[in-house]
Amino acid sequence: MADPTPVIDDLRAESEELDLLVAELTRDRWALPTPAPGWTVAHQIAHLAWTDHSALLAVTDAGAFRTLVEKALAAPDSFVDEGAEEGAAQPPADLLAAWRAGRTALEEALRGAPPGARFPWYGPPMSAASMATARLMETWAHALDVADALGVVRPPTNRLRHVARLGVRTRDFAFGVHGLTPPAEEFRVELTAPSGEVWAYGPEDAPQRVTGPALDFCLLVTQRAHRGDLALTAAGPDADRWLGIAQAFAGPPGTGRPPKGAGR
Repeated sequence: MADPTPVIDDLRAESEELDLLVAELTRDRWALPTPAPGWTVAHQIAHLAWTDHSALLAVTDAGAFRTLVEKALAAPDSFVDEGAEEGAAQPPADLLAAWRAGRTALEEALRGAPPGARFPWYGPPMSAASMATARLMETWAHALDVADALGVVRPPTNRLRHVARLGVRTRDFAFGVHGLTPPAEEFRVELTAPSGEVWAYGPEDAPQRVTGPALDFCLLVTQRAHRGDLALTAAGPDADRWLGIAQAFAGPPGTGRPPKGAGR
């Protein structure tokens, strides 16, 4: 049984780092466009606040969470955008306060969850560690969008190990959500961490392999960069196909980002 404490601690650190980026922004800068079409900085934070609230309900009120799932099923193409739009319409100070309160409440709920407990989600049920990992992945990814809008470069940290591991574990989901049968055999994934160490997953002798920088892999599985702009190498047709559809987040297939320079 995985101890959720390390990933919850890293989720807090990731959230606090993003908080520093937005805490002193003027109203005009909250309205800056981000790489996500139609989403401003405010939309990004509103989405995180909305998803944190959903996760809190999943952990503390399964009935209320089921109601959310029913709403999502009724409007699968607009549900997420509507949540972000509603939050982004708030005054920035109110939005920031709501995000802070929500993520604190979720952290406390995850730390207090009974050992072995599993919670409903939009995909398979998740443990406290898995829920925290998913929230860290989303926080990191949306922080990239905010940083891009603000013209800030965020140095990668070894907190990416959680995102990388989630990206590897969601391989079969990525195939399935595209209507493809997942490969039967495991892949070997070797990623160079920001610290220089190698994070390795899967059998050493697996013929299907993915190698490259951990940052690039995390950008790929969160669909924050086009594969053509990343230094990832695939050996084997199934591994190559995976890099074209990789997706660490729940929901339908994402559209990804265009390659740098597209349309210029």
